Amino acid sequence: MTRYWTLIADAIAELSAQKLRTFLTLLGMIFGVGAVIAMLNIGEGAENEALKLIDSMGVNNIIVQGLDYNKNELVEIREESMGLTMGDVQAAMSTLPFVDDYSASKNIKVHDIYSDYGKSGAQLLGVSSSYYKHANMRLTTGRFTDQHDNDNLAQVAVLGVDAAKELFPQQEALGKYVKVNHIWLHVVGVLAPPQGNKNEFQGVKIGGDRYRIFIPIATAEQKLKSENLASELDSIKLSIAKTTDPVVASKAVAELMKMRHGGVQDYELIIPAALLEQQKQTQEIFNIVMACVAGISLLVGGIGIMNIMLANVMERTTEIGLLRAVGARQIDIKQQFLAESFTISVLGGLLGVFFGLVLSEIIGFYSGWAVSWSLTAIVLSLSICMIVGVGFGVFPAIKASKLNPIEALHSD
Repeated sequence: MTRYWTLIADAIAELSAQKLRTFLTLLGMIFGVGAVIAMLNIGEGAENEALKLIDSMGVNNIIVQGLDYNKNELVEIREESMGLTMGDVQAAMSTLPFVDDYSASKNIKVHDIYSDYGKSGAQLLGVSSSYYKHANMRLTTGRFTDQHDNDNLAQVAVLGVDAAKELFPQQEALGKYVKVNHIWLHVVGVLAPPQGNKNEFQGVKIGGDRYRIFIPIATAEQKLKSENLASELDSIKLSIAKTTDPVVASKAVAELMKMRHGGVQDYELIIPAALLEQQKQTQEIFNIVMACVAGISLLVGGIGIMNIMLANVMERTTEIGLLRAVGARQIDIKQQFLAESFTISVLGGLLGVFFGLVLSEIIGFYSGWAVSWSLTAIVLSLSICMIVGVGFGVFPAIKASKLNPIEALHSD
């Protein structure tokens, strides 16, 4: 080990003698490793974000989402279809054996939401008791609305985190009251912030729970007015058995909905499992492109290392001849030059890791992309950097070791 540390120390001393040349060589490795780190960090962040968003949708769920139309279009559509209803839910539960459970929601138009402490423009949503479970929601405090609340038309509400902050700034929302249109709602729970930062995934609107107020769906239907021709439900989420492929199950759901709605396509099916697969394919293409860019950068850096090492061989020909004359073996000369290429690759790799971490944070900040630090990315990039550095240093090391000692001593 002492011999190896001595080789490294000698290599650092030799590289320090040509600071500008060494720095320019390091730039190739820094940019190459930095590109690898940034690519893998952004890819890791995108994957984590996708998993969080899919988790909020439920990977084993199929979502039937009602479509929006203007009044003139609705008049024609309602002649054939009443839109999404509880009848659709009951038909799915009774005829499709792979459907384990369901949840439903209804958007309620509001014109006024306020408390004794503030106002809000939050969205009001009537939901079934299983809605929270299917959306993988978590509470900061209190409880969710339940079936008992729904059966008794209870005027209770669960607030999204941002809605709670608007209505009760610097206040504890739990136990207080919120007035929506003409009715007062008792706050029984406040949601925790959702795990994902985005409200859209693969073009599908899925989030916004931070700025929503949730009440029992029966309370919404009976005590708050709906628009004329509006469907009974705006969204249905069917929980599919884990032994069934959601993509395959969606075909049966589509046929059932087509039959019940008279062939009118006033809804859309959203399959989170299919969206996740699409995201993975997109991410793979992104990773391949970025890996090619990073590979080219590392290749350029490796060529730079070979260039500086060949220049060192030419400049130190006399030194090499002298070392051979005093008894240095070919293997000793090889190790000396390999130590130099190894040192410069490690130094470039470490600086590249720092550059990559900074670069990924900058890209994430300005693009809004999620970024996650990955130890695997750091270890992988450093390993590749060392392999490239040593690999491109082999030829100069062999060239130096095979110099004729007598010719080398007379090279000046």
